[in-house]
Amino acid sequence: MTLIAFGINHKTAPIELREKIAFSPDAIVQALASLGVQTGAAESVIVSTCNRTEIYAQLDQPNKSFISTWLAKFHAVNQLDVDNNSYFYTEQDAAVHIMRVACGLDSLMLGEPQILGQIKQAVTHSKNIGVIKGSFDRLFQHTFSVAKRVRSETDIGANAISVAYASVQLAKHIFSSLEHSRVLLIGAGETIELVAKHLSEQNVKSLTVANRTLARAQAVAEPLGASVLTLAQIPQHLKDADIVFSSTASQLPILGKGLVQRALKERRHKPMFLVDLAVPRDVESEVASLDDAYLYTVDDLQQIVEQNLANRQDAAELAHQMVEEQAQQFMRWQQSQASIDVLKSFRQQSELQKKTLVEKALNQLADGKNSEDVVLELANKLTNSLIHAPTKALQKAASEQDLDQLSLLKDVLALNKQD
Repeated sequence: MTLIAFGINHKTAPIELREKIAFSPDAIVQALASLGVQTGAAESVIVSTCNRTEIYAQLDQPNKSFISTWLAKFHAVNQLDVDNNSYFYTEQDAAVHIMRVACGLDSLMLGEPQILGQIKQAVTHSKNIGVIKGSFDRLFQHTFSVAKRVRSETDIGANAISVAYASVQLAKHIFSSLEHSRVLLIGAGETIELVAKHLSEQNVKSLTVANRTLARAQAVAEPLGASVLTLAQIPQHLKDADIVFSSTASQLPILGKGLVQRALKERRHKPMFLVDLAVPRDVESEVASLDDAYLYTVDDLQQIVEQNLANRQDAAELAHQMVEEQAQQFMRWQQSQASIDVLKSFRQQSELQKKTLVEKALNQLADGKNSEDVVLELANKLTNSLIHAPTKALQKAASEQDLDQLSLLKDVLALNKQD
């Protein structure tokens, strides 16, 4: 059996194709069963996320076309599209790839931790239907072990590498705890949604979403239990905000210097932290000149993100070394299992030969045949049976003048030993 990893991800395929070949949770059981029948996979795991669909399997015939044909048929897509946008690894390269994915080293956002949970869930699905056995179980033990080491022994996940996350982390650094801070989000697009998600993870209790249309503001606010405002209501409520995040598509500033200055006066000059994530800017640059206003723009945050990304790249180098070591350990274990299987087969074959010949000898004795003749025949047949294969191998090596093979056979058969 050969370990393979086959996949399509954000680096190799457009989202239109990734959407078509993604597996819904309800389809995984059927897919794993079909994969085993159609490709002969003895063990298998399917990982399917918004950025990747990957198949890990043990195959007798490690052929990429087997998997791509199956995947294309299962999802009724053009096989040429699958072939042209996929990758295929075997043995140690496959083990390295699987471990890199689990560690977040192959993710769109380097070091992101969510993929590890998604792989663990995929492994659980496979275990539940019995398509993970000894070898794969050991593979994922190694995979989860190295992912844990990478997370704890490197800085791969320590630094923010998205502007939305960086802005929340900066606010947390300034305010220590965000739990009791009053936060105003201006806008309701993807960036603000990400900021809201990160704020929710920081247990922010007082959250308000302001947007041009209330319906869109409510869509962002409702899952978080936040309140909503229109943009026109901001002047009356700005004084209540300790922290402001703004990201709209407005061509003109939403917050001018005068508006922020009045809000600070009403706050009795209690500081206000403002993060402008918009391009063009939502907050007039002159706001930064106000004594109690701390304004950061998307450019300020981008510098933080770029430095943090460089730090993660350094951590990724160390993480990759850990992955290589763990993959080598797994392959050594797998090879040792193969040698154990060979030894077991050799012993079973020898025992079967012995049993067959002994039974024949006992039957001859029961029939009254001379015991010395029976023992001699048993010894001759057992000897011939045991030396048959080594004799043929020695003859072949000698006739082909394969001195290395001949020397190896002599060592194995203890023919080089001197009495």
